[in-house]
Amino acid sequence: MVHSVVVGLDGSAESRAAAEWAAREAKRRFLPLKLVHVWEAVPEPIALASLLGAETQSEGWGEIPREAAEELRLRHPGLDVTADQVPGRPAEVLTQAAKDAELLVLGSRGMSGIGGFLVGSVGQAVVAHAEQPVVLVRAGEQAADGHAMDPSATLFAGDPSGPVVLGLDTDSPDDTLLAFAFEAAARRVTPLRVVHAWNLPPYFAYGLPADPELNAVLGKQDAVALAEVLHRWKEKYPAVKVVEESRAGNPAIQLVDASREASLVVVGRRVRGGPLGAHIGPVTHAVLHHATAPVAVVAHD
Repeated sequence: MVHSVVVGLDGSAESRAAAEWAAREAKRRFLPLKLVHVWEAVPEPIALASLLGAETQSEGWGEIPREAAEELRLRHPGLDVTADQVPGRPAEVLTQAAKDAELLVLGSRGMSGIGGFLVGSVGQAVVAHAEQPVVLVRAGEQAADGHAMDPSATLFAGDPSGPVVLGLDTDSPDDTLLAFAFEAAARRVTPLRVVHAWNLPPYFAYGLPADPELNAVLGKQDAVALAEVLHRWKEKYPAVKVVEESRAGNPAIQLVDASREASLVVVGRRVRGGPLGAHIGPVTHAVLHHATAPVAVVAHD
């Protein structure tokens, strides 16, 4: 089976930004790009009431993937682009589509005045259940008149030349997550910035005076632990420049701050089989909603 990069498309500016990002990623991976437009049919009584039959609706929606595919072929000559229109519920169809993909890419709305993502119910459901990595992409900046200044350059947010940022938990580092981040940096020929946050001592929470010496010792210990985790990966990817950052504080805040100069932020989602089912962890959830660069969520055990 030939794997591909799959992007969910609904015709919005955010999904077009996701398609452009996915096209560039497909070229980096030497893979075909597959556009998936999910068509959720309107119930027959509603369709009749609006004088728009189900067949007419399907034909109209079909223009979205066809036009998007044509635009991408023009911008990326030589890229194998296909477009499928699939009936069903978007979250279910896209989660299923991710099973045969190396990567699934979705668009996400920006929140005016905050500069982060607004991840809808479909995006959250797909991220929480997809077995393959899922990337959330928001649309780039627009000119004052509301039109993109340079569609090829501003379709998606983030700095394409910036480093890849990895949020890493040194207590339980996962090879799947580390491999994805190192490969992403290697493909982009850009540094990998590994961010790990460690908790301040209990006295901080109770408002007691800080102990600078203890903080320094804890910081050094954490930096050593981070270096030990990354050692064999740096040997495996000698061409990737690795910047290690071990800081005290909230990991989500630090990752969101690092996203401002990033080309991609990579975070993990632990696969859980508990009674509550699949869900997104608090750090990943916060990064998805507030990061300014594309965010890749990698599921792992």
